[in-house]
Amino acid sequence: MAVVGFPGSLSLPSAPNRQTLRGGGRRNNCICCARSGSAILWFKQDLRVDDHFGLVAASKYQSLVPLYVFDHRILSRYSDEMLELVLFALEDLRKSLKEQGSDLMIRFGRVENVIRELVKEVRATSIFAEEEVEYHLCKMISIVDESLATMPSLDGKLEIFQWRTPFYDIKNLNDLPASYNDFTKLQLPPTSPIVSPMLPRARIELNWGDMPTFDELKEFMNKNPWKSKESWTVIKKMSAERILLEKLSELGKRIKKNLDIVHAPEKRADKSVFFTRKGNIVGGGTNSVLNALAAYLRYLEGTARSDWQEVHERLRNAESRDGASFFALFGPAVCLGIISRRRVHYEAIKYEKERNAGFLSPFGYSATTVAAAADAVCSMEWYWLMALRSLTSNERKYSTRIWRWNGYLIQYTVVGHEGPAILLVHGFGAFFEHYRDNISNIANSGNRVWAISVLGFGKSEKPNIVYTELMWAQLLRDFIVEVVGEPVHLAGNSIGGYFVAIVTSLWPALVKSLVLINSAGNVIPEKSFVPFSNERRTSRAAWLGARLLLFFLRSNLKNTVKQCYPTRIERADDWLISEMLRASHDPGVLVVLESIFSFNLSIPLNYLLEGFEEKILIIQGMKDPISDSKSKLAMLKEYCSGVVIKELDAGHCPHDERPEEVNSIIQKWIATVETSTDDCSLFFTRGLVMYLGSILKEDICWNKACKKLTGCHIRFCDESLRHYEGNTSNCNFGISDEIIHYNITRVKDFLRKLSFCVRWGLQSLRNLSEILQQQVKEYKESIWKETKGDSAKGIDAVDLLCNLSEYLKRKIKREFCLESLKKSFWRFKTMKKHQAAQKQTPPTESHQPQQLAFEISIQEP
Repeated sequence: MAVVGFPGSLSLPSAPNRQTLRGGGRRNNCICCARSGSAILWFKQDLRVDDHFGLVAASKYQSLVPLYVFDHRILSRYSDEMLELVLFALEDLRKSLKEQGSDLMIRFGRVENVIRELVKEVRATSIFAEEEVEYHLCKMISIVDESLATMPSLDGKLEIFQWRTPFYDIKNLNDLPASYNDFTKLQLPPTSPIVSPMLPRARIELNWGDMPTFDELKEFMNKNPWKSKESWTVIKKMSAERILLEKLSELGKRIKKNLDIVHAPEKRADKSVFFTRKGNIVGGGTNSVLNALAAYLRYLEGTARSDWQEVHERLRNAESRDGASFFALFGPAVCLGIISRRRVHYEAIKYEKERNAGFLSPFGYSATTVAAAADAVCSMEWYWLMALRSLTSNERKYSTRIWRWNGYLIQYTVVGHEGPAILLVHGFGAFFEHYRDNISNIANSGNRVWAISVLGFGKSEKPNIVYTELMWAQLLRDFIVEVVGEPVHLAGNSIGGYFVAIVTSLWPALVKSLVLINSAGNVIPEKSFVPFSNERRTSRAAWLGARLLLFFLRSNLKNTVKQCYPTRIERADDWLISEMLRASHDPGVLVVLESIFSFNLSIPLNYLLEGFEEKILIIQGMKDPISDSKSKLAMLKEYCSGVVIKELDAGHCPHDERPEEVNSIIQKWIATVETSTDDCSLFFTRGLVMYLGSILKEDICWNKACKKLTGCHIRFCDESLRHYEGNTSNCNFGISDEIIHYNITRVKDFLRKLSFCVRWGLQSLRNLSEILQQQVKEYKESIWKETKGDSAKGIDAVDLLCNLSEYLKRKIKREFCLESLKKSFWRFKTMKKHQAAQKQTPPTESHQPQQLAFEISIQEP
């Protein structure tokens, strides 16, 4: 792999866990003279010409083809607003490249196939791509290299260069201190940005491609054969606060806080820098972002410019805490590389010097906006360097992968290649290596184990945001959807246990079972009143408390941790203490500690676990110094019937204090749950087929069997539901998914109820083909009405079955309305007949045909 960088690039040590590119590992630090041949510049998340080292290096070639590929694997990680931002940035990038003598080629498809064909067409000798730390992008670069290696015509002539923008002049990454405190002592000055050069044209005529519209791009993504289930895509869009408040409102609690306040559309400025439909983030090209940055930095000065006033207004709205507005407004643009981190820092310091006659004060910045911008990009650079070092280091027991969530870098690891998926979540102040002796052992028993350092902990990024338990729950939700890609067995320790309990409560479809290891959270008998507030403003008391707490922890960390390991103090070893101390010096750690004073754990565990008890394992260290284990278990036994409880002679972290015992318990638990799930798979298969026959029945299940109560697909298997021998309308065949999910196959009279469903379902199999076609047609019509035609194209039987549960609920509701209408008409007609009989006046001849038609079309339920 050749690494291009100016001035001075990092030297990367070889590592077995890092994919390397062809080129003999040769470094090419200086491309000072013109190179023969053609170069391809592959744009990914570096959508700019300003301060772009790859562009400078590629400009030395006789021919250059800049390229952007719309690849599903990249685009699937973006929200709709980010996709809009990409399109605006690409339009500006193409314009800028044309001004400098080149153009931007637009292609769709898998990037390895696109580059392979383009290399043949232009006879490229070099490819330039920005170095990445995110796992899915690193994997794509590796796939591109492997694809090109199979091309015999190249004969080793093609070189692939990965470049980076050096924020600091660091010669060797191994010389970088592990602690941010030691790093700041080096006082390394940030390097200056570079200007873009004039570019050579391609030597042959090429089809550069058209820029897609947003609707065309969405249509392209919807055709992705590897996309996640539609239901999972919907899950990611569901706000945790919305779901939680709806669940709380079902208990009778009045919710005064409205999370869905609809503001009147704000009038955009003539030269607005907020291009997306939501208008929440700065977008456009580099010049647009630089204009917005200038307005942001000069917030205290005031302005008469309408576009700058708009920036100032958005700044005030986004300032959830001091300095948080910068990343809220500019974070997406920085992550997409529309503007480099180094350019942001340069502009901030330049403005600070203008305010202070060319000097920088040793006591800090004179403007809060300058501090917010400079501190944010310096922090982002530090975590990017830590991520790069983690990928190339052999010091860690487990190989590290990087996942970007909402623009922030998250570290995780995965061990195992087959078997059930398990996700381990650490507690407060820890990191994924806290499961150091659990990950491999659990994986060795035939499982795949993921462990994550959540945002704000370990070597994951610690941004300046408001941290809440719901935010961490949403992070875990998105990790399961984007990274794991299937339902998992969730395990969490301490506050991590509370996070996974929230995930289980709000998105149960993502969770197979739940393991709580000395979990935070209380058990409250009365659920009628559950205080909850989404208001999380940082107070002055929290600001002071965080600093005092940090001082105390750094001074007494060793003793504090050892108290959590009462039976095996030696497990609280020097490595564990040093890693915790290292993390305590990271930028942003004070912000995380301030969140302690705003945590809201008022929602009791017994409420979060409701309906999932049969799939919950409680592992409790009985010598926990933080909570009263005996009273907590007593409450759990009383108010969470059905949970499995294992008591251990351990403290607050039994998984690390007694890993052998915990590993054995978890392995047996997962094997038991998986066996239970396999037994239910037959019911699920039957349910899919039988449902197609039952849905055409006029007498829907919850009209008679459930007494018009909602949720009959669950209540059908409830003990309290009576079964009538002669009433086949009880049999709703869409229940099988819920049977598996809620584990209610053991309810009273279940087999007898199911036998009626089986009998009716078998009778319907002869018409399965016609029924399926009819249901797909109706499903298309319902999707068309709900989305106004946007998502109805390409709907087939697979889509129907994948979205069966939601479709079932909608259809039951719709059919109940129709049936209610039929009943109303029937009662009305019966009343009229009764009145006519009393008057003994026969109906006129002109009304008889109409009455006859009515009697035929409306049959009594």
